[in-house]
Amino acid sequence: MATAQLLRAFLADVSRRRYGYELMEETGFPSGKLYPILARLTRAGWLVREREDIDPAIEGRPARYMYVLTESGAEATRVELAALSQQLAVPSPALPRLRPQGGRA
Repeated sequence: MATAQLLRAFLADVSRRRYGYELMEETGFPSGKLYPILARLTRAGWLVREREDIDPAIEGRPARYMYVLTESGAEATRVELAALSQQLAVPSPALPRLRPQGGRA
């Protein structure tokens, strides 16, 4: 479920590059939960991880690692989230069979 929640954040804008702290704020995940998921999705080819091309002295901060969904990752995410949604859908309960009071059904 955590992976699905993270992937939903990426699907909100598939071309947007995101960094870890931003994703932690959006998902509420601590770094110890977020980064293993990001690493697994990167190894699977669903995400690309790139180091920001900035001058830390000018920006006043270190360069960030940015993550973005690959085209195949975005398609796989849509398919998997749709399948998960179907699995989690609550089926309409069947009406109980009523038996006559004291009789046989």
